[in-house]
Amino acid sequence: MTERVGIVVRTRQRPEFLRRALDDIAAQSFRSFRVVVVNDGGDPAEVDDVVAASELPAATVLHIAAGDGGRCVAANLGVREAETEYVVLHDDDDRWHPEFLSRTVAWLDDTSSDAAVAVPTEIVYEENRAGTWVEVGRAPFWAGMQRISLTEMLSVNRAVPISVLYRRALHDEVGWYDETLDAVEDWDLYLRILRAGGIGFLPGEALAFWTQRPDATGRDANSMFALTEEHAADDARVRDRSLAEWVRREGDGLPLYLASLHEETARHIDARVDELERTLRARIQDDLRRELDAHQPVWSRLRRLRRRVGRR
Repeated sequence: MTERVGIVVRTRQRPEFLRRALDDIAAQSFRSFRVVVVNDGGDPAEVDDVVAASELPAATVLHIAAGDGGRCVAANLGVREAETEYVVLHDDDDRWHPEFLSRTVAWLDDTSSDAAVAVPTEIVYEENRAGTWVEVGRAPFWAGMQRISLTEMLSVNRAVPISVLYRRALHDEVGWYDETLDAVEDWDLYLRILRAGGIGFLPGEALAFWTQRPDATGRDANSMFALTEEHAADDARVRDRSLAEWVRREGDGLPLYLASLHEETARHIDARVDELERTLRARIQDDLRRELDAHQPVWSRLRRLRRRVGRR
C-alpha cells in the first residue's frame, strides 16, 4: 500500500527531542504515513541510532552536512523525498494529539477546495529540571480562533508547522519553501497558499502542541527565541517583496498614500500619549500636595511635641 501522508521531521543535534518526536508519531491512530527524518548538520550516527531504536516500522533518514542546510533546505529535501499525497512538518520538539492525522486527513479528503487544513493549537511551556525538559504550563495559541484567513495572516502568522497538513501538489503551484529565508518560511508559504486557495480550520479541541522553552539557549532553544533577529529581518523581507510586486503591477500611489496616513496616525497617537502623560503627572502632583496639606496639622503638632521633649 502507498502511504498517504509524508511526515518530515527536521532535527539538529537534539537526540532526546528526536526520540520524543518519533514516539509521538508512532502513537498516531492513522497509520498510512511515511516518516522522513532530515538531520540538518548533526552527527549522522547519533540520528541513525535514535531512528533505529524507535517504534516506527520504517523511516527514511537524510543527512545534510553542517553548513549546507537550514530550516528551508531541510523542509524542501524532506518533502521531495516523501512523495506522498499529503505532507506535514513535525519538528523534533513539537507534539500531536493521537487523532491529529486521522482528523486532518479526513478533512482534506472531504474538502477538495482546501489546499491545507490547520487545527487548534496549544503552547506547551517547558523547563529543564535535573537535565530533563518537563512541562510547566499551557496556553492556547490564538484562543478562540475559528478560521485561517488571508486578512488575519497578512498581519501576523496564525499557524505553526506542527498544526498544518497540506496537499503535496500545492508546491507545484505556489513554489517551495524559500531557501533565502532563515525564518518565517512557514508564514511565507501560507501566504502563497491563501492567494491560490483556502486553508481549512478544524474546530474543537487542540490537536497540535507547540512547545516553547523561553529560557533555553543553544541547541535546545526555539527558533522564535534563538532567531529573533532573523524573524524580524525575514518578516520585513517577505513584506517588502510583496509590496514590490504590487508596485510593479499597480504603481506606488496607494502605498504612498497609506504610508502617509500611517505616519500621520502615528504622530497623532504620540501626541495623545504625551498629553495623557502630562495630565497624569499633574494629577499625581495635585493629589500628593492635597495629601500633604491634609496632614500638615499633625506634623506641626509632632514637631512642637518634639521640641518640648527636647527642652526637658
